[in-house]
Amino acid sequence: MGFCAAHEDINSLCLTVVQRLVERGRLSWDAIGRLEVGTETVIDKSKAVKTVLMQLFHDSGNTDVEGIDTTNACYGGTASLFNAAAWVESSAWDGRYAVVVCGDIAVYATGNARPTGGAGAIAMLVGPNAPLVLERGLRGTHMEHAYDFYKPDLASEYPVVDGQLSIQCYLRALDRCYAVYRRKAESQWQQAGIQRPFTLDDFKFIIFHTPFCKLVQKSVGRLLLNDFLATPNPDTATGLYKGLQPFRGVKLEDTYTSKEVEKAFQAASQDIFNQKTKPSLLLSSRNGNMYTPSMYGCLASLLAQSSAQDLAGSRIGAFSYGSGLAASMFSLRVSQDAAPGSPLDKLVSSLADLPARLDARKRVAPQDFAKIMKQREETHHLGELGRGDATHFPPIPSQDPTDPLSITALSLQPTTLPTGLRRISSLAPGI
Repeated sequence: MGFCAAHEDINSLCLTVVQRLVERGRLSWDAIGRLEVGTETVIDKSKAVKTVLMQLFHDSGNTDVEGIDTTNACYGGTASLFNAAAWVESSAWDGRYAVVVCGDIAVYATGNARPTGGAGAIAMLVGPNAPLVLERGLRGTHMEHAYDFYKPDLASEYPVVDGQLSIQCYLRALDRCYAVYRRKAESQWQQAGIQRPFTLDDFKFIIFHTPFCKLVQKSVGRLLLNDFLATPNPDTATGLYKGLQPFRGVKLEDTYTSKEVEKAFQAASQDIFNQKTKPSLLLSSRNGNMYTPSMYGCLASLLAQSSAQDLAGSRIGAFSYGSGLAASMFSLRVSQDAAPGSPLDKLVSSLADLPARLDARKRVAPQDFAKIMKQREETHHLGELGRGDATHFPPIPSQDPTDPLSITALSLQPTTLPTGLRRISSLAPGI
């Protein structure tokens, strides 16, 4: 599980990935016209993380950068991506890139939930001629009012969680989003003269928001249940639906707590999970739940462990969920061009070191982790101004010379640029 010491905050994580994205991509700061941030990690109730990131643009003189923060649990990154894509498609677009940043520090109070935390940030570049394209018209969204996970205590980083309710909300949102997505896909096909149902076979890969990996495996089974119930005359004697006839008459709304249904469809979908989803769980299984970057960490994991040739032309299904609740299912179409030096080849190559970066992290004993969490509790209320005062913190570990592009919260004095103190931070891949 990834985590942050008290020297780190959401600003330092997001600064790190944006700087990495721009410098490694050899971009000009003038080439960015929109910057959106999705996060639920709040350290200031008024000032947006986006405004802190504008420090990076100072030397370029570029202040004409639209966009701001978006917050709703783990969904803010997806809302930011949709906003950025809409800007590029709109009459307001001025030809420059948009950057989408997703970042969070997920921590829990002492108890069973604490090991389900995580931390990280991801930055994504949005613009024309991209190797990954949002498929137009193929988006299913579900939103409703629920208190499955929320943070009513603004002086604490810790959430209030109803675990069972949250799982039910997640699965219900998955059902609703898939139904809308599938209906829109079939409508497009009908307009093209194609008459057939949309099924999981039409996704080469499927990525999910991942609170924990077991829920993702259940979710693949859940999608298979949707396909099964929507198929007029499924073959339950052989093949994919073998042995599932007893569930032919179930209603989706009656199955959210059914272990029998869950086990049957999880078993039936095992091969689908292994082929389409398991490769995307590298970051989630080793870094934990990053909240807004979670699903995009799954995308990075998939790209890092696939060849450009295997990805070329494929459709990647994506399910994003944020408690409270907001959820969407959409899809990405991968470029057909996998030639050496192509945008797709460059993207895949840029992520090839992801497993090595995970291996290079510093291991911390459980008792030391508990001490660090205690220190975060004691300093969280200080906010950005308090974290700028080094008297609150022990000495910072020495800088890792292999990664000069990391920024810590202590380098972010309120009136200075983040050019002084840098060291390796928690996992924060810049895509």
